[in-house]
Amino acid sequence: MSTQTASPPASNQARTFAVIAVALFLNNTVALMLGPLLVEIANDFGTSVAVTGQLAAATFFSWAIFAPLVGPFSDSFGRRLVALAGLGLMGTCILAAAFATNFIVLIVLLMATGLGGAMIPPNSMAAVSEVVSEAKKGQTIGVVQGTMQSAAVIGVPVVALLASVAGWRLPFLVCGGLLLATFACSWLWYPKESATGPRTFSYFARFKALSSITAFRIGMLATFSQRTAFYAVTGYIAAYLISTYGMSVGETALPLAAVGAGAVAGSVCGGMVASHRNRLGFAAGSALAGGAAALVVFAVDPAIWATVAIAFSAVVVLSIGWPVFITFATDVAGPSRATGIGMMGASNRMGGFVGSAIGGVFLAIGGFTAVGIFCLVSVVLSALVIGLFMQDQSPDEAIEVGSHAYENLK
Repeated sequence: MSTQTASPPASNQARTFAVIAVALFLNNTVALMLGPLLVEIANDFGTSVAVTGQLAAATFFSWAIFAPLVGPFSDSFGRRLVALAGLGLMGTCILAAAFATNFIVLIVLLMATGLGGAMIPPNSMAAVSEVVSEAKKGQTIGVVQGTMQSAAVIGVPVVALLASVAGWRLPFLVCGGLLLATFACSWLWYPKESATGPRTFSYFARFKALSSITAFRIGMLATFSQRTAFYAVTGYIAAYLISTYGMSVGETALPLAAVGAGAVAGSVCGGMVASHRNRLGFAAGSALAGGAAALVVFAVDPAIWATVAIAFSAVVVLSIGWPVFITFATDVAGPSRATGIGMMGASNRMGGFVGSAIGGVFLAIGGFTAVGIFCLVSVVLSALVIGLFMQDQSPDEAIEVGSHAYENLK
C-alpha cells in the first residue's frame, strides 16, 4: 500500500526540507543537551548528578507519551499544523526554562518541552517519506536521521561551550530563540497543503491497525531496548569524562563532538541497510556490538582519547538500528505513517527515559561500571526479541503485512 504524494516544485521542496532539517537538528539538540549540563545544574540546585539525570528522564517520558498521540492528527489534517504547534510549544518552554527558579519548575517545563518535541520527528519523517520513492526511502531516512544526529556533533558541544561561558542557562536561551525563529520560517515556508489521503480523523482505527501487527509491536520493544542503551551512553558520557578525567564542562566539547559523530555515521549506515532483506539481523548484531563497547567505555579507564574512540564506536553501532526501525514503521503503516513513526518514536523516547532514569539508579548504586552493564543487558534483550519474533521481515513482506492489517479494518 502506498501513500506517495506528488512532489512539490523543487524550490519549495528545498525550503521545506531546509526547515525540516533545522527543526530536527534543534529537536535532537534539546533532547541531548542536558548531558554536559548535569553537573552544573546539580551544583546550582544543590542536588546530585544522579538526581539531575532525572530531568532528561522526565523530558523523554513526556516525549514517549505524546509521540504516538499526535500522529493521527498529522495523518488526518496534514503536516503543517503539527509542525507549527510542536516548534512553538518547544521553543516557548525551552526559553522559559532558562529562567527556572528551582528544580521543580525546571522539570515541569522540560516535561512540557517533551510534548512539543514529540510532535516534530514523526511528523517530519512522514513528510519526507512521502516525497521519495520506495527504493530510496530507507537511504533518505538514514540521511535525515544523520542530519538529526548531527546535533550530537555540533549542537551538544556548542551547548557545552555556551555553558562554560555563561552557565547552564545560556544554552536554554539560545536553543529557545532558535526554535522560535524556525517556527517563523516554518510559518512562511511549510506547505499549506501537506495532508495525506482523505481528511478523515479515524483516530483510534489507526492505532488499532498498527497494534494488530505482531511484528510492529515486537519492533517497538526491540527499538526501546536498543535506544535505552544509546541514551544511557550519550546521556552519561559527559559526566563520566568530568568525573573520571577531571575535565571541565567546556573541555568536554571536543570529545562530545567526536562521540556524537558516531550517531551521524551510524544513522547513515543504518539507512544503507534499511531496505535490505536482512535489515533486522543487521540491527540486532550491531546493537550487541554496541552494548559490549558501552560496557568497555564505562568499566575501563584508559587514556582519555582511547575512551572517546571506544565511545564513538559504541554510538556508531547503537545508531544503526534506528533508521531500520523507522523505515520498517513506514513500510507497515500504510496511510498512517506519522502514527506508525510516532509509535516507534515513543519506544525511542521511552528508551531515553529508561536510559536516563534507570541509568541514574545504576550509577548511584554501582558507579559508571554498572551503567555499562545496564547497556549490555538492554541490547541483549533487543537481539533476543528480534531473533525470536521478527525473522524475515523484509520491506516487501512488511508492506504486505501492513496492507492486510488495514484491509481487515475496512
